[in-house]
Amino acid sequence: MLAVRIHQYGGPEVLSYDEVPMPQPGPSEARVKIAAAGVNFIDTIYRKGLYPNKLPFTLGWESAGVVDAVGAGVAEVQPGDRVVSATALGSYAEYVVVPAANLVPIPTGVTFEQAAAALFQGMTAHYLACSTYPLQPGDIALVHAASGGVGRLLVQIAKRRGARVLATVSTGEKAQRACSAGADDVIMYTQEDFEVAARRLTGGRGVDVVYDSVGKITFDQSLNSLRPRGSMVLYGLSSGPVPPLDPQMLSVHGSISLARPMLAHYIATREELLQRANDLFSWIAARALDIHIDATFPLAQAAEAHAYLESRKAKGKVLLEIRD
Repeated sequence: MLAVRIHQYGGPEVLSYDEVPMPQPGPSEARVKIAAAGVNFIDTIYRKGLYPNKLPFTLGWESAGVVDAVGAGVAEVQPGDRVVSATALGSYAEYVVVPAANLVPIPTGVTFEQAAAALFQGMTAHYLACSTYPLQPGDIALVHAASGGVGRLLVQIAKRRGARVLATVSTGEKAQRACSAGADDVIMYTQEDFEVAARRLTGGRGVDVVYDSVGKITFDQSLNSLRPRGSMVLYGLSSGPVPPLDPQMLSVHGSISLARPMLAHYIATREELLQRANDLFSWIAARALDIHIDATFPLAQAAEAHAYLESRKAKGKVLLEIRD
C-alpha cells in the first residue's frame, strides 16, 4: 500500500510518499480502508520532532473509512462498518490498523469527510469546553485562533454552554468566520493588543479562561488577560513551545490554574470516547454544529497540505482524500 512517512524531522519537504507492506490486524485490532484523513497541527509537531518517534514512521492520527479485516477477539466492529478514529498513528495511508475499541461508528447521514473533519478537532473542542474548564452560563472565555479548525468549533460549543466568547483572529475575513460561529466579541490582534482588549471588554476584570492553541507568542499576554483565580488552558503550540515557566509566576498573576491537556487523556475509556463523539455527531445531524471543510488534498500531496495548514491561510478543516 501507499503511505506518507518521514525518514527525518523537518519541514513539509521531509514527507515521503512510500510503498510499504500492508498492515495486518492482530488480536483486538481492525484494519480500516481509509477514505479521508484529517490533517492537524499535531501532525506538524510530530513531523518536526517535538514529539519524537522511532523513524521512519507514517504520520497522521485521524481517519475515516470502512473496516475490511478484523483480528481475533474483536466485538466492537465487523467488516463493512463505516468507522472513524482520532487515535490511530499512521493514518496518512491507504490502510491503517487500529485497536477496535478506538473506532467510532459513523452514523447514517454523516459522510466520511464530515467524520474525519469533526472527530479530532471536535472532541478536542468538546473536552476543552466541557471538561478541562467546564464552561458555565455567564463565564467569559478568550479563544485564540477562533476561525481555525478547533477554534471555530470551540466557539460554537462554548456558546452552547452559555458562555460569552471573546475571539482573537488576524484578518477581517477570519473575524467574519468567528462571528458566524457565534463569538460575542472579535479582537483583531493585528490591529489591537488582545490583552488590552480583553481587559477593556470585561471592564478591567479579565476573562475566566483562556483557550490557547498558539503557545509561544501568546502565552504571557494570555496570562495577563485572566481574572484572579482564572484558568489558562494551553492545548497547542502552533507558534512554538512555551519557554520554561517558574510556577511562582502563576501566583503573581492571581493564583492562576494552568492546564496542558491532551485528547488521549479525555477519551481514555471507550465510554468517554463514544460519549464525546456521539455528542458531536448528534449536533452535526441536527445542524447545531457547523463543520467547515476548507481544503482537500490527494494523499500524495500531504506536503502541500502541511504547508497550507502552517501558512495560517486555512479557514477550516484540511483533509487528505484517499481514492482507489
